[in-house]
Amino acid sequence: MSEGGTSGDGRTTELHSPSSWPGLTRPSTAAREDGVDARVKPGHDERGGRVAKRLVALALLLILVITTALTVYTISLGPLPLREARAVSTTVVDRHGKLLRAYAMADGRWRLPVSAKKDVDPTYLKLLFAYEDQRFFDHHGVDPRALARAAIQLGSHGHIVSGGSTITMQLARLLEPRRQRSLHAKLRQIVRALELEQKLGKDEILDLYLTLAPYGGNLEGIRAASIAYFGKEPKRLSLAEAALLVALPQSPETRRLDRHPEAARRGRDRVLDRMVSENVISAEEAAQAKAQAVPAFRKPMPILAPHAADQATAIVKDQPIIRLTLDASLQKVLEPLARDRAIALGPSVSVGMIVIDNDSGDVLAHVGSADYFDEKRAGQVDMTRAVRSPGSTLKPFIYGLAFEDGFVHPESLIEDRPVRFGSYAPENFDMTFQGTVPVRKALQLSLNVPAIVLLDRVGASRLSSRLKQAGGNLVLPKDEAPGLAMGLGGVGVTLQDLAQLYAGFPRLGTTRPLREIMTADEKGDAREPMRLMDPAAAWQVGNVLLGTPPPENAARNRIAFKTGTSYGYRDAWSVGFDGRVTIGVWVGRPDGAPVPGLIGRVAAAPILFDAFARSGKLPAALPKPPKGALVASNSKLPLPLRRFRPVGELVRTGAEQAPHIQFPLNGSRIDVDRSAGPEASVMPVKVSGGVLPLTMLVNGLPVGEIDSRRQRLIDPPGPGFARLTVIDATGAADTVVVRIQ
Repeated sequence: MSEGGTSGDGRTTELHSPSSWPGLTRPSTAAREDGVDARVKPGHDERGGRVAKRLVALALLLILVITTALTVYTISLGPLPLREARAVSTTVVDRHGKLLRAYAMADGRWRLPVSAKKDVDPTYLKLLFAYEDQRFFDHHGVDPRALARAAIQLGSHGHIVSGGSTITMQLARLLEPRRQRSLHAKLRQIVRALELEQKLGKDEILDLYLTLAPYGGNLEGIRAASIAYFGKEPKRLSLAEAALLVALPQSPETRRLDRHPEAARRGRDRVLDRMVSENVISAEEAAQAKAQAVPAFRKPMPILAPHAADQATAIVKDQPIIRLTLDASLQKVLEPLARDRAIALGPSVSVGMIVIDNDSGDVLAHVGSADYFDEKRAGQVDMTRAVRSPGSTLKPFIYGLAFEDGFVHPESLIEDRPVRFGSYAPENFDMTFQGTVPVRKALQLSLNVPAIVLLDRVGASRLSSRLKQAGGNLVLPKDEAPGLAMGLGGVGVTLQDLAQLYAGFPRLGTTRPLREIMTADEKGDAREPMRLMDPAAAWQVGNVLLGTPPPENAARNRIAFKTGTSYGYRDAWSVGFDGRVTIGVWVGRPDGAPVPGLIGRVAAAPILFDAFARSGKLPAALPKPPKGALVASNSKLPLPLRRFRPVGELVRTGAEQAPHIQFPLNGSRIDVDRSAGPEASVMPVKVSGGVLPLTMLVNGLPVGEIDSRRQRLIDPPGPGFARLTVIDATGAADTVVVRIQ
């Protein structure tokens, strides 16, 4: 049957094949079977492509317009005030980073620097993120989900249920505070938050937020709030404390603890309830936290070592954190000790105290006065830096130089009897004399006459120059030269300098300049040791002072110490050391007025021993005797060392003369050739005069006796200065200093 059809009028009409239409082809059978019109309509692809391109172009244009608008708007806002935001209170911390003292900013605000990783309890951070910004580490400054949730809650409840601001947005508001809440202000926060995320890392943003968050009044930042409200750093917080610190910045003035503690409690409990609903904490934990009362008063900011802090801030400028060598734990126990003892000693009496690490010369504690805020005791005057009369505290250095020179030994006998030097006649403190005593006992009992007799032999100028060389700045009256009176306090010295000098004994003859301010580059410490005396002499002094009778109820042979009392009972001193630290104590009136009965042994020594006891460490042993130290009883000493006789009282017969070293000459330079062997490198010493036997000492150490020809060959010490001493049977001596090279 042919293809055809019937028209409406009954005529048969022939159907033409589609192939007979120009430009048309028969659609495939497969296309028809799939129900798809496979015919291509003219211009269809071109129109669809043009529409797609227009949509893409429109989208790009819209993005460009928005980006340009945001860029222009951001530029119009100006740069972020990050420099002003990073300004914080100057804080002075100890060697371990513990806060000693903070200074309010110029406008009176307390804003302490914060590091979230180091300074804040993880419990607080967990609550903060759960309450304020759950996706803080995921978003780029703005959290669209949080904004959408806040908008839906606002529409359904008619009031704000939860804010949509991220921590970054809140930081933006803190950087540029706005009193009025508006859409424009929110847009500004969003733009600034995006800008902050571009400039700072997440840790920096969090640290800055924790530094600037308001906590009521002049408190800014979690550290200032935790210290003011809890009296501690936020490193360890209870759940109740952490929740309270999360709640306060939401409404810092209406929840201010010192004015509205009940409102603060309700805010804290609201945070806890929210944490329970979000399964951050359990209901039991929340109930226990709610049972804790909130503080209703602010605590004062810590003020430890105020004199040291004041001095540090005067020296170090434009540095937010100043690190001192002090130990806050030690400082904290010594300040009450000084205050309590000063009160017990009477009105207007103050106490100064300093603790030095022997090895490094670092100051571990610095108590400048009994009470920094006590005007009657001149509390703001730093008595560790005041120049005062040292009393008998310089005597150990006299004995040390005498030991160094080799004309006396701790076991030598010395006379304690009336003596006169021109118009000067020293007397003992108790106005009595002990007769013949060992040198050891003379120093332990602080007898005046033996000390002055030895000083006359050592030389006051030499003592003064040696102490100055070791870092002790002695202050003499104007136009006055060092004299014998300096041995009993006729000179001025500070407690800091005196303690530095005493630290030279456990260091075996060297001192280090004191250090109180730590630098960023610890390797750059260029303090060189300074010579005080020979190691053997320093050890002998320490060994003698270790046996000094201690105050009542104190253990013997634990601490080497010396006391001193200035003329007129104006100053009482006690300086002591063990193998680890040296502690110096001064007691008196800052105005220099006398205090009847103020004696070093009674007023200062007990404070010294209590300071060692409160340090929390047992006294460390002193160093062992250095090589060459002569340890012997009096009967085993060389004959000239068994008894000391002043130069003016030498027993002689006939026309005998004092010994005199003829060679080498004092100040000469001796060239030694050690390459030719030990026999060729010996050095001759020739002596004239003196009563046999003659004893030879090199740098204070005996090397044998000089023969009847009054000469001896000695092995010269290593390169450098050497001191040669000859002592005869009567105790007369001669010394020369030569340079060996």
